[in-house]
Amino acid sequence: MRDRADSTSLNWDDLRYFAALARHGSLSAVSRALRVNHATVARHIANLERTLKLSLFERRADGYILTSDGRAALEAANVMDDAAAAVLRRVGRSAEVSGCVRLTLSRVLADGFLVDRLGDVRERHPSLDLEIIIESKVLNLAKREADVALRFVRPADGGLIAQRVASAGFAFYASPQYRERLAAGEPPSLIGYDEESGFSAEAAWMARRFGDARFSFRSNSQASQAAAARAGFGVALLPRYLASGDASLVEFPFGELPVAHDIWLLIRSDLAKVPRVKAVSEFIVDLFSREAKLFAGG
Repeated sequence: MRDRADSTSLNWDDLRYFAALARHGSLSAVSRALRVNHATVARHIANLERTLKLSLFERRADGYILTSDGRAALEAANVMDDAAAAVLRRVGRSAEVSGCVRLTLSRVLADGFLVDRLGDVRERHPSLDLEIIIESKVLNLAKREADVALRFVRPADGGLIAQRVASAGFAFYASPQYRERLAAGEPPSLIGYDEESGFSAEAAWMARRFGDARFSFRSNSQASQAAAARAGFGVALLPRYLASGDASLVEFPFGELPVAHDIWLLIRSDLAKVPRVKAVSEFIVDLFSREAKLFAGG
């Protein structure tokens, strides 16, 4: 049986770097997230493995994978982190909003709407740090892969607080020059999704609606589809918040439209009152409320 490490010899920083590496999977990703060099991350991991007398990761060419001992250690580290957060919630609710909040959302919602509008929360809370995780799959908030999520589907997980913050409508858009070409009699070409995007509700809708039509441009990125529309490739189905107000795109009547998608703000219930998480979530709710017309196409 292995000797157990004395809990007093554990270094909290070692545990923090360990949890970050378990989450990100590579030294370079942790280095970027925590703004340190690779050697610092590796040193903390080595310290923790030496203290615990355990091998916590398998070093592979594609990244660091938790061993069975590593998975057990991560569960224990998360329990310790939750206990520390509980202490802060009990004694520090009026404290300055500070620390890091990890927010996960889709690239188009991040780059096409949210990030440009985060200046206000920075001004209100200068000690607050944000980590934006661009990910189309639903990260597991219960496993601390993120603190807050914006998603187009409400999950069934009862441990999450879910609040609908917007309803994102769609419309067809083209460049003004392309619309003139269509008015002159040119047959329309479409901009759509590649074959690997079948999981997307919009891609599935486009396939059903325009299965035999010509697609002059395909991409799994709505931002790239918008750029292709500006360049005159054809007509693109885009979220209204991405295209409204863009003088290089004009709305184009092209028949029926898909139903609007609800956008959900998701938070772990035990984090909802943590000052930094509460500040970010309240800012996001208020922002979407103020920008409701943009999502409806106003």
